[in-house]
Amino acid sequence: MAEAPFVSTLVAFARDLRAEGLPVGPGDVLAYCTGLAPLDPTDLLDLYWVGRTTMVTRRDQIPVYDRVFRRFFFDEGRELPQALQLSIRVSAQTQGVLNVPETEPDEAGQDGAVRLGLMASDAAALKDKSFAACTPEELAAVRRIMATIRLTPPRRRTRRTVGAHSGRAPDLRRTVRETMRTHGEPAELYWRRRRLRVRPLILILDVSGSMADYSRNLLQFAYSTKRANSKVEVFCFGTRLTRITRELDHRRPDEALERAAKAVFDWEGGTRIGGCLDAFVRGWGRRGLCRGGIVVICSDGLDRGDPAVLARAMERLARLSHRIVWMNPHKGHSVDWQPNTLGMMVAHPHVDLMLSGHDLRSLEEFAVLLPELS
Repeated sequence: MAEAPFVSTLVAFARDLRAEGLPVGPGDVLAYCTGLAPLDPTDLLDLYWVGRTTMVTRRDQIPVYDRVFRRFFFDEGRELPQALQLSIRVSAQTQGVLNVPETEPDEAGQDGAVRLGLMASDAAALKDKSFAACTPEELAAVRRIMATIRLTPPRRRTRRTVGAHSGRAPDLRRTVRETMRTHGEPAELYWRRRRLRVRPLILILDVSGSMADYSRNLLQFAYSTKRANSKVEVFCFGTRLTRITRELDHRRPDEALERAAKAVFDWEGGTRIGGCLDAFVRGWGRRGLCRGGIVVICSDGLDRGDPAVLARAMERLARLSHRIVWMNPHKGHSVDWQPNTLGMMVAHPHVDLMLSGHDLRSLEEFAVLLPELS
């Protein structure tokens, strides 16, 4: 159970929620304290989400809960335990996931003051800040925000059909069956439409030394994608290809990433993009893994292997998959970017969509564009 100062703080917070009309009882407060026991009670995100899970029962109660949470934990006039105040100041940047509105700072302008507008602007700045330029604290905040990104997988129409309220083809069998129940009087015309199926999504991540500033964040993005969609396969490569789909299939993100890092033996080593993609095509692509799927390659294109092997692997991969998306962190936000390495020059003709993947903003753009790739 949490320490006594934090328990009294949580009880006072629950009392304010009850004063605002939320039906918070002693059992809810006990569940709140129990839920925070294995977590860090000084972490703002843990405080917010555990409280929202245990003390909010209806959707219309969320705005009231958010308003009381902001007033209780960010009001400078309220005395909180010193450890809790320090933690709030350190983790202020992570509050962007709470979608707090931006406000102007006060006239005092003290650096240690925690204001909602400052936190929102910090979170917005993190979205446009390159992973390579982030401090360890900022990277921790980035991973928390990244965990909230949800991907909508693209879908394709199959040849099989299912019953529907409307469509182009009539469902003759069902129409005749229902007509026979009404003694030959057609009561309603039924329709069929083509069934939709989720397209496979394959992430192939470069974990070589030249991608050291981006590989762990892209791996966190792959973990969030895997948790949101079951039809996701994740591979890592440096000098050889490693499948880490099973390692990422774990509830706790830290443990999943640790297991994935242990499975990849050539982490931050050399790069053989052509040989690894050729191994993927021979070992997985030809078996139907990427047939009709979206293949996402995250790499800077610095290849030490034979360019002919890379060209042949990309050509085969383009024939097997539906779309190929390449994320190159050196692209940045440049609109007229052109490949400047031999590996990218060889692979570029076979790429359908070129993104950067160097910051949160580019990953959000990919999440928006992904459903349109169907």
